[in-house]
Amino acid sequence: MKITVVGLGKIGLPLAVQFARSGHEVFGADVNASVVEQVNAGVEPFPGEAHLGEYLKEVAGAGDGSAEGAGEGGRLSATTDTAAAVADSDAVVVVVPLFVDDQARPDFGWMDSATQDIARGLKPGTLVVYETTLPVGTTRTRWKPMLEAGSGLVEGSDFHLVFSPERVLTGRVFEDLRKYPKLVGGLSEAGAAKAVEFYEAVLQFDERLDLQRGNGVWDLGSAEAAEMAKLAETTYRDVNIGLANQFGAFAARHGIDVYQVIEASNSQPYSHIHRPGIAVGGHCIPVYPRLYLWNDPDATVVRAAREANAAMPAYTVGLAVGAAGGDLSGKRVVVLGASYRGGVKETAFSGVFATVQALGEAGAVVLVHDPMYTAQELKGFGWDAYELGQPADVVVVQADHAEYAGLSKDDFPGVQVVVDGRRLLDKEKFGGVRFLVVGQAEHGISEQGVADLDVAGAAQGAGA
Repeated sequence: MKITVVGLGKIGLPLAVQFARSGHEVFGADVNASVVEQVNAGVEPFPGEAHLGEYLKEVAGAGDGSAEGAGEGGRLSATTDTAAAVADSDAVVVVVPLFVDDQARPDFGWMDSATQDIARGLKPGTLVVYETTLPVGTTRTRWKPMLEAGSGLVEGSDFHLVFSPERVLTGRVFEDLRKYPKLVGGLSEAGAAKAVEFYEAVLQFDERLDLQRGNGVWDLGSAEAAEMAKLAETTYRDVNIGLANQFGAFAARHGIDVYQVIEASNSQPYSHIHRPGIAVGGHCIPVYPRLYLWNDPDATVVRAAREANAAMPAYTVGLAVGAAGGDLSGKRVVVLGASYRGGVKETAFSGVFATVQALGEAGAVVLVHDPMYTAQELKGFGWDAYELGQPADVVVVQADHAEYAGLSKDDFPGVQVVVDGRRLLDKEKFGGVRFLVVGQAEHGISEQGVADLDVAGAAQGAGA
């Protein structure tokens, strides 16, 4: 097949490489000329994706970024001319970012522009698949009329339109492509069948004996079902983490080890409680519940969980304030980790922003450290960079970078308080330092803790 992948970002480029390594001729289309140039040179434009560099070198072409140059030299060539690439393709896969504001309200600007480019090049017989996570109904009500209007073709007879959500994590895309079933949902049975045939030709799957349906390509029956499946799986995680955070806050108040509780609860197969922590970040979990709420504003459970998780950075800073005697004014507070999760150089919706803001409002002198960012890069975010070995009064762990696991109080001269938001540090290495873990009691159960429970229970009984 000839395939165009529209959007050569952290998901789109690995997908294009995967398709090319499966033996197909692939055009990677992107509006960023620099990215196009790097891909054609066999150079990965962003670091951190396992195997991408070596695989890209295997399949990269020698195109010049033009429509005429695409396809020369290797099985994958990049171009800035989306319409021309689409006109020469049997299938089009769209992985263009859907931007959202700080309330995760969707901005379809880039996707609309890409869709209009696709429509200009669309020819009869083409399969068009959107993989960008979308609010339910977007494929049918937005992309279908836009593609038809721009191409003069009719979906379902002249071309087929399908939604198939990406289900991978950056850093391990190739591994995840093999591990998880590929979900598809068409606007017609014929379109869905064509999508199943397409993905079976471009993906390879690991055996999954735990899946009754088996691993492979799953047709969910409609584009809406496929759209909702992606929102449901990520919203579940946000709601689960919100519950874990509330369990953790309750347990910490009453001297209960919530991690023991979670391990015990999860020892039977019907409980899958996640872990509490300082923040939920990234492109997915903080965002997709909001996209679900876009369709279902009455989903009170989803809304409450999102609000609970969004409040965790301020809650964590509150722990630091309390442990420091009720005042952080003028104290040097180090936030460990700008990334939203360990091992990834990405700050999308990272908890670092709310943590730094809350510390600043508490009067602290805030410094940020991250092994994946240079001091200049951190300064670009408006933060003062911290180097290990410099004096510090308080340390807050925001990202679970592996490099932090072996740190000790010697790395932070003068440190008085540590609040571990990821349960990563070794408490034994911080002897003499006030050490708290988000979601975990500083001390065991106490008479006061039991008394507080009795009071709360009595109040609840009176309310009943």
